[in-house]
Amino acid sequence: MRRLRFQPIAGRTEEIIDAILQTEEVASCGKALYAVHLVCEEWVVNVVSYAYPSDVEGYLVVEIERTDIGLTIRFRDGGVAFNPLEKEMPDVSLPLEDRPIGGLGIFLTLQMMDEVSYERIQDENVLTIKKRINADEK
Repeated sequence: MRRLRFQPIAGRTEEIIDAILQTEEVASCGKALYAVHLVCEEWVVNVVSYAYPSDVEGYLVVEIERTDIGLTIRFRDGGVAFNPLEKEMPDVSLPLEDRPIGGLGIFLTLQMMDEVSYERIQDENVLTIKKRINADEK
């Protein structure tokens, strides 16, 4: 398992995303890379933008594990407790101009990943995403 720790995180969104995508575990995802990239970007942006009050130096730990059948990425932060899975899903049948802002990233994560879970463990938000990688997709 690869473990990346970023602190502080303010203003480092692109650097964090790039570091995740450049790991061997993620870079070797083949056809699944687009979905993994999009979801990682969504969660990093959310943590950097919303997890911590502006006067707090936040951190983000990303644990990445690749097996023969898939990829697991766990995001840990010590920010304000937030379970994205409890958020109401957007009504994607509405025209864009009638949709409220926000919530689409959670919806896309649930659509693109095979498993998504959230826990609050020892004052940390822990979001785990899993994506199956078929042998022919590598």
